[in-house]
Amino acid sequence: MATFPAIAPTYGAQKNSAPTVRVVQFGDGYQHRLSFGLNQNPRAWSLTFNVSEADANTIDDFLIARSVDGASFDWTPPDEASPLKWISYQWTKTIPYNNRATIEVTFLQVFEP
Repeated sequence: MATFPAIAPTYGAQKNSAPTVRVVQFGDGYQHRLSFGLNQNPRAWSLTFNVSEADANTIDDFLIARSVDGASFDWTPPDEASPLKWISYQWTKTIPYNNRATIEVTFLQVFEP
């Protein structure tokens, strides 16, 4: 199992949660809500890394390797104590000036053994 490089994201990271809930609406206005599935609240983190170009290349190479092998990776979110499993399908690398780069990426939580 691959572990994301030990490079911290820039402050301002955003966590999104979208619990999987099924809602049944009855004619009298009554609703019944059910959590759906075992892992019904996957999270997504939108991250920005303002780093040196060398660190940006490390992140970029890591994400490319995971996209090629289709594997998830371990990463510890800022509000967690232990790593969780993640995937990333898309990211953007920008080089604003010499020897600096910005990577914007979204990590999607997956549930695997």
